Amino acid sequence: MSADLFESMKQSVIDGDEERSAELAQQALAQGIDPLVAINAGFVLGINHVGEQFGVGEMFLPDLMLAAEAMKAAVAVLEPEMKRRGTQREVLGRVVLGTVKGDIHEIGKNLVAMMLSASGFEVHDLGVDVPFQKFAEKAREVKADIVGVSALLTTTMTGQKTVIEVLDDMGLRPQVKVIVGGAPVTRSWAQEIGADGYSEDAMGAVALAKKLVGK
Repeated sequence: MSADLFESMKQSVIDGDEERSAELAQQALAQGIDPLVAINAGFVLGINHVGEQFGVGEMFLPDLMLAAEAMKAAVAVLEPEMKRRGTQREVLGRVVLGTVKGDIHEIGKNLVAMMLSASGFEVHDLGVDVPFQKFAEKAREVKADIVGVSALLTTTMTGQKTVIEVLDDMGLRPQVKVIVGGAPVTRSWAQEIGADGYSEDAMGAVALAKKLVGK
């Protein structure tokens, strides 16, 4: 039975069906399936599939967002049982994310946060209009592996460079990796400011983050 159940879990995420994924998570618990197994053998396969389809242009941004929400709904149901059993989903790494000071765009950043979280990262989202120093302070506080700085305006893009300088000043580089993103951001800009990577979309950000933490 569980093979069918895992297939349905995968499908519920592909369909972006929050209610269905939460219901399947309940079923897994009722059948005594380890919640961690349910996540890794069921729901995660769905998010990976959507990511791949998005990468080749077969699925689109709304599909990605719905899939991430479905994934979140399932994890929310399974989490209490994971805590009770004392099992934790393996955290791939800790990421501090935010949109840089002077910029209030958040759709891209929120999607990156959702996808990183669905993929097993611990995400600390600082929101928008984040002071440069705050990225570094939060990174130090949570022992972040990665700091992600988003900017959607050419005028705020230079703030990404400042964040890297602050991290340098606080002695957090090079162990804290920096990834940058946002509409005006390019790979050459990322190289110029000394960032560790750049991604133009949420799935790329997940792949990049996994590479940077060596997973």
